[in-house]
Amino acid sequence: MLNRRTILSTAALAAVPLALPQAALAQGRKDSIVLAMALEPPGLDPTAGAASAIAEITQYNIYETLTKINSDGSVTPLLAESWEVSPDLRTYTFKLRRGVKFQNGEPFNAQAVKFSFSRAGAEKSTNKDKRTFSSMDSISAMDDTTLVIVNKELDPDFLFLMGQATAIIVEPKSADSNATKPVGTGPYRLDSWSKGSSVTLAKWDGYRNASSVKLKKATFRFISDPAAQVAALLAGDVDAFPRVTPRSVPQFKDNARYQVVVSGSRAKTILAINNKKKPLDDVRVRRAIAMAIDRKAVIQGAGDGYGSPIGSHYVPGAPGYVDTTGVNGYNPDRARALLKEAGITTPLELTLTLPPPPYARQGGEVIAAELAKVGIVAKLQNVEWAQWLSGTYGAKNYDLTIISHVEPFDLGNFAKPDYYWNYQSTKFNDLYNQYKTSPRQADRVKLVGDLQRLIAEDSVHAFLYQPQWITVANKNIRGLWKDMPIFVNDVAALSW
Repeated sequence: MLNRRTILSTAALAAVPLALPQAALAQGRKDSIVLAMALEPPGLDPTAGAASAIAEITQYNIYETLTKINSDGSVTPLLAESWEVSPDLRTYTFKLRRGVKFQNGEPFNAQAVKFSFSRAGAEKSTNKDKRTFSSMDSISAMDDTTLVIVNKELDPDFLFLMGQATAIIVEPKSADSNATKPVGTGPYRLDSWSKGSSVTLAKWDGYRNASSVKLKKATFRFISDPAAQVAALLAGDVDAFPRVTPRSVPQFKDNARYQVVVSGSRAKTILAINNKKKPLDDVRVRRAIAMAIDRKAVIQGAGDGYGSPIGSHYVPGAPGYVDTTGVNGYNPDRARALLKEAGITTPLELTLTLPPPPYARQGGEVIAAELAKVGIVAKLQNVEWAQWLSGTYGAKNYDLTIISHVEPFDLGNFAKPDYYWNYQSTKFNDLYNQYKTSPRQADRVKLVGDLQRLIAEDSVHAFLYQPQWITVANKNIRGLWKDMPIFVNDVAALSW
């Protein structure tokens, strides 16, 4: 790739007149943008699948939610103009925007919200946050613009959850075809989807605040290979690449043509462990795996140094965070002893399944080398994203896998008996229910600490690091998110 770029650059010097029209065209393209993503979504309905790539294209662009989560993690009105919360924090009365329509011409109203949430919590729902919606005791459309939700239990994060992609408001007649023909109330509609290549969104002129939307078109290109990501940015084929490979940074940070944004996150990159697979059902084996891994080496190898070590499924900066990195700290000697205590005859052979993102593929090599030092042979198995979703996440057919969980607060997944890591703990469930039903903030903060300590001690996973996300973009683009509490690309906020 380096030689080819050198040849192209030399050729350009000898052919300046030919290069000028293309440069002028690029400068004149002020009403469209090309963004890039590492992964292609399996569909365009975030209520039907767990892949975060779905929301990266659709949330706040095609679909909208009652509330909006901002870059700083704050929650503000979106389809709901305002809300009132009862003293027991269980009843929410939402006042909805008037005059809003779906992209197929149907009206947005309280009945559509009721349909959306009832569907999300239904028995056959595949919504990954189904529990949130099935925990709604009642959903009442008092009139077209008034919705009342009564939750079975207190949920201190409810308004935040109402701004996540799983809480999009769908139009009843079109809901079942949203995966390929999405219909929402947002500023953009689907223009085209070239499978394996790109998705293009076009500005929807029927949007209630269309005059504020600067870009008429947004194309999302799918580029998983790290070298190709860099090449596309350097060539100007891509205007912005949120969450690009960290290895790209040295080539752009001192280049005046680009801006490099280093974003904080609430993501957790983990070596997930199948807690029901033998011998991984033995906590001593799981602890040995965790103690065999030098988190700092993984951060360097997988994230090029952009990250902070974690010891549980919670990150520094989040409310109630406690430092659990010492619970299963790096200690190869202790790891070997634990394997011996568990009756393991080494070498212990395990399969390490790696999805496409660079952090997984690069991190897998580091972790395999670390595990080998204590007698664990990790066979690397590279899979495509669709295979990971169906085989690892869906069928739970794996030993170990590296994945980044990007939801800001997802400790509740450890209370799901059918979740892909097969962890079951009555003690955790009891603590989590106490957290969910405690009205006092101080009590909830303490309980969050207890939850972190418990899953660290149970060594549910080898918790690795809190990643920092890198965005490389044309220097002239405005409106990029500084931090990323959730994975979205808010195109309506962008301009040149």
